Amino acid sequence: MLWSKLFIPTLREVPADAEVASHRLLLRAGYVRPLGAGIYNYLPLAQRSLAKIQRIIREEMEAIGAQEFHLAALNPAEVWQESGRWTAMGQNMFRLRDRFQRDLCLGMTHEEVMTALARGELRSYKQLPQIWYQIQTKFRDEPRPKSGLLRTRQFTMKDSYSFDLAPSGLDLSYEKHRQAYCRIFERCGLDYVVVEADSGSMGGSASQEFMVATDAGEDYVVVCRQTGYAANLEKAVSRPTPPSLPDNDADLSPTEVHTPNQKTIDEVAAFLNLPTTSSIKTLVLIATFGDKHSPLIALLRGNHQLSETKFLAATGAKEFRPAHPEEIRSLFGADPGSLGPVGVTNIPIYADKALEGRKNLVAGANKDDYHLLHVTPGEDFSATFADIRQVEAGDTELHSGAPLEILKTMEIGHIFKLGYKYSDSMGLTVLNEEGKETRVIMGSYGIGVERVLCGAIELFHDADGISMPPSIAPFEVVLTPVNLTDESQRTAAFDLYNSLRAQGVDTLLDDRDERPGVKFKDADLIGIPWRVTLGKKLAQGLVEVAERRTKTVTEVPLTEVASWLCSKLRP
Repeated sequence: MLWSKLFIPTLREVPADAEVASHRLLLRAGYVRPLGAGIYNYLPLAQRSLAKIQRIIREEMEAIGAQEFHLAALNPAEVWQESGRWTAMGQNMFRLRDRFQRDLCLGMTHEEVMTALARGELRSYKQLPQIWYQIQTKFRDEPRPKSGLLRTRQFTMKDSYSFDLAPSGLDLSYEKHRQAYCRIFERCGLDYVVVEADSGSMGGSASQEFMVATDAGEDYVVVCRQTGYAANLEKAVSRPTPPSLPDNDADLSPTEVHTPNQKTIDEVAAFLNLPTTSSIKTLVLIATFGDKHSPLIALLRGNHQLSETKFLAATGAKEFRPAHPEEIRSLFGADPGSLGPVGVTNIPIYADKALEGRKNLVAGANKDDYHLLHVTPGEDFSATFADIRQVEAGDTELHSGAPLEILKTMEIGHIFKLGYKYSDSMGLTVLNEEGKETRVIMGSYGIGVERVLCGAIELFHDADGISMPPSIAPFEVVLTPVNLTDESQRTAAFDLYNSLRAQGVDTLLDDRDERPGVKFKDADLIGIPWRVTLGKKLAQGLVEVAERRTKTVTEVPLTEVASWLCSKLRP
């Protein structure tokens, strides 16, 4: 491709509304242009990179026996109503009606459509296992689009779905996908981590996320460098930091103490001259179980935070919210800031395991401006002990005691063991060897295609622009003749261009009538991995080859440069 013929509308100024590096650079380098909030047009450079990512995905999916489908983006409401997600998806789903007032939606994902298709076509165990996938545009009515392609209303997903007769088959399909995903992200040149994750609205028994560490991310993961443990913060477990002050071991009874106008854990701790780790944090929550709403109490060490995911798992609730002040006053006869578990018998209490075995702690007295000293969990009140807290900085790995780190990350892929969630709700069965109807067990596996591109840019950029991995860069090599009016440079540039293309190297020839400095800056900005400069040393039979990421420059004989580059690009 000749640069003069290619549409690359680069920008010199940083866009004012671009918050993260990938957003700024995708705009500056002429990869994308916004059409509306969370809606982007992909220009030629982005389209070339995204096509390469999709090619890698297709090759690895076909390597595990997956078959590609193209599914309808416009879905009738009925298939989503069968699974129960027509309501569960809430306002995130784009909904519309046709001229006959029939309800439709734009597909956010395709579990329902794939299950309906399988239900109509799969009859016998002999047809299993199956792995079906598609790479298509999905839609989400994102309330706060931001960060460029990281949070949009229209995006491209690779989704695959496995259908097996038994859990052992699902285990095999899941592992095939996990290994395929590792190969995909490695081939795309990404540094990533695989973490245990929550399945969320997808449902199912287990899931893992593939994450890239970046400040542009919206998720946090907990990792242990020594043991390899990794989990999403929602699911992570750990050994908490020890209390700041050892507990008093004496057998003492709860004692009321006046704490006027001391409402927060920090205020009460300072007033009593005790660390927050010696306090019990009492949270009153209203949980939803089916159609019923019930109050629950969550207890945590004073300096710990509640994990919503863990609490839902421990209680079996569908969702929960903080109780309103008037609800708290009705239940406890006191206002927030003076609440505690002692004497409470009509509300289920869930206490974090970090409180188990503790003695003589501080808790609210359920009386305004009063707290209790010497409260011992399990003796002065009854509770169900469970891991309901969020891992925090300073915690250690649960079994080894090795240090943990909390990293900010962005998700690029997610794999789920769906189990029978959709088979049961939508009636997907086949006949087994004995001729009896048997439920089909499913898995679901997604990759955000644009997120792979953004992940690469977030990981590999500098003050000059993007440094794309060669496998997904829009071009692998750019040829930069310093002076195209010099016939020898022009001839050498076009001869090398043709030679590289003949050997399968994706090459861009910068044939613009621009100063060399402009050409160099543009090449660095758009992220081409290798730049070949044809200048004065051509008279000696030499060219300069610059590696974008390391900025190292090597003089290579013109006659050898094609093979030299091929050895770097295809080691």
